[in-house]
Amino acid sequence: MKSRKAASTHRASRMKSFHVITIFPELVEGYASVALLGRAAAKKLLKVEAVDLRAFSRERHKKVDDAPFGGGPGMVMQIAPIYRAVQFLKSKAKNRGSKVRTILFSTRGNVFDQKTARRLAKYDRLIFIAGRYEGVDERVAEHIADEEISLGDFVLAGGELPALTVIEAVARHIPGVLGRAESLEEKKGSYPVYTRPSIFQPTKGKGWKVPEVLQSGDHAKISAWRKKKGR
Repeated sequence: MKSRKAASTHRASRMKSFHVITIFPELVEGYASVALLGRAAAKKLLKVEAVDLRAFSRERHKKVDDAPFGGGPGMVMQIAPIYRAVQFLKSKAKNRGSKVRTILFSTRGNVFDQKTARRLAKYDRLIFIAGRYEGVDERVAEHIADEEISLGDFVLAGGELPALTVIEAVARHIPGVLGRAESLEEKKGSYPVYTRPSIFQPTKGKGWKVPEVLQSGDHAKISAWRKKKGR
């Protein structure tokens, strides 16, 4: 029989780590501490760490941005503090023999989807670079990040929300994070769902009813209905 210490060590070795390099750690820490991610962290299935980029700045006022070469509006995030942050995180991972992937969020990146979530779930550690201002020095994409990811054809103020979105999507593929494996939507398909009451009466007139087939108890008919309505 394995000792408690051995079992604990084995479990810890399987814990996945997500590191978000950001100038607003509180944005990441708040979301990651509750609900799905918070419960998974409490079970030691994963760890979400907000890494303060300013801690890797060597400038007096912890500055991490500067004016763009060639002129133009806004400020650009500097490569130096990002490089130091990523190297620091990789050195921690290297000591444990972890499989690591570094991701930069960019409107020019490949659009994130379930296939990408499943692929990223195979890594032990994921490092996310959350940009701000007018963008990130292009050398980060060229020499530091392993890939660029976009959530779609729109622009956000920073990469923190995309990072949390990817983390949650990836976390769902970690064994034990979901209460039941069948909760994964790509396994059962996305179809309309209902719960009690069977008739909801918001105002006078005709109530809003649950489809009768779902209350029939006929599993074959229910399965066929869900297949037809799914997408």
